Amino acid sequence: MAVVEEGVEPLREGAYGTKVVAVEPGGIEKIPLADRHGTPLNLFWTWASPNLEFATIYLGVLATLVFGLTFWQAVAAIVLGNALSSIAHGVLSARGPVHGVPEMVLSRGAFGFWGNLLPAGFLSVTAGIGWFAVNSVSASFALNALTDLPTWLCLVVVVLAQVVIAFLGHNFVHSFEKWAFPVLAVIFLVGTVVVLSKSNPGAPAGEGIPGVGTAGGFLLTLAAVFGYASGWNPYAADYTRYLPPDTNRRQVGIFAGLGIFVACTVLQIVGAASVTIGPPASDNPTLAFVDEMPSLLANLTLLAIAIGGVSANVLNIYSGSMSFLTMGVKLPAHLRRALVALTFGVVGFVVASFGLEDAGHKYENFLLVIGYWIAPWLGVTLVDLWLRRSQDYGEILYDRRYANWAGPIAMVAGLVVSIGLFSNQAQYTGLVVRSNPAIGDVTPIVGLLLAAFVYFSLRLPVVRRKDGSYSQI
Repeated sequence: MAVVEEGVEPLREGAYGTKVVAVEPGGIEKIPLADRHGTPLNLFWTWASPNLEFATIYLGVLATLVFGLTFWQAVAAIVLGNALSSIAHGVLSARGPVHGVPEMVLSRGAFGFWGNLLPAGFLSVTAGIGWFAVNSVSASFALNALTDLPTWLCLVVVVLAQVVIAFLGHNFVHSFEKWAFPVLAVIFLVGTVVVLSKSNPGAPAGEGIPGVGTAGGFLLTLAAVFGYASGWNPYAADYTRYLPPDTNRRQVGIFAGLGIFVACTVLQIVGAASVTIGPPASDNPTLAFVDEMPSLLANLTLLAIAIGGVSANVLNIYSGSMSFLTMGVKLPAHLRRALVALTFGVVGFVVASFGLEDAGHKYENFLLVIGYWIAPWLGVTLVDLWLRRSQDYGEILYDRRYANWAGPIAMVAGLVVSIGLFSNQAQYTGLVVRSNPAIGDVTPIVGLLLAAFVYFSLRLPVVRRKDGSYSQI
């Protein structure tokens, strides 16, 4: 079936409806009204399930084990960081039912058609390959600890499950997250009670990173937590675009944001508490986490970690593939998204296989830098959303002639300045941090605020030219 037009916005081809075990047709086109379905409540488990996984727990572990915070200091940073990113996620999710297109297509409004290659390229690599590898490794370690199968074989099993679900597409992804949620929630809830009962919240802070003070450790944790949860922001509309246009937008935002906030906050607090029990008993991060649990609960938690990793990665592959398609890649129309998902699975498997060694440090490095590019993108996107709050701009999203260079300029400015001055990583230390290491790492915070300011300063009104194209005055 050929792609039809509604105005100048291409409609997604093929019949899909509410079918679950079927390959979702098309790619990043607008969802036709006949295929709109679902309720806002579904978004709670769609976003809670992928965060009920080990990468979430490990971020809490870093707060007390590496960043030198006490348990209660870590809790404060965790709650604040997750609240900020969850609010942003709710705001972005609410746009999906109105426009019926993925988040990275909506991003073209702030960046222009070709300027949007910058955030779309970052997302394709970090989601379809980076996050895919990180979560595949944690799920594989959990499966290895549970079954004693070779780690490489566990990785094969995990990757195959993820790719099949993402290949089928939107409806199967939502269904998988829905059925995974009660399993993950019950197991992790019991594990939470056990860990908290054995923890010592009053334990003194660890040594932390040399030269980084308490305030710096707090900012490090805040930035890492914000970066982790906001990592889902570029996916927001991907999972709300099938909702009917008249869906209550406030409910969409609340349920999407709550799913992330509740899951991330609870498990990160559990991770921070687990460190106060005692030193890790294994080099396998997942095995070290369940060491203090009763045998049956430990095995169930390992199973939940494996399922949680799969839950997270089906979103990473699905959204990563659509982000890749926004870059203008030409593929067979009916299966374009599914084919990209399959390709990302293969590439992600190769990358993940290199991450099986020294996984803990690789986790740490990835989790700390993921927010570096997302924060400037988010700053630009939120300002653009506010400036366009009363505009209907669907026509420009697929117009290759539409340019808005204020977006890419602001994002690059936010990236370069924030990383160049404030990054505090093993591979690179920013100029400000070299002389003041106690401030920790505020790169995402600076990047977001600076990009937002630059974009607001540069953006001009969008007008329609006589030839039908759109640009700024």
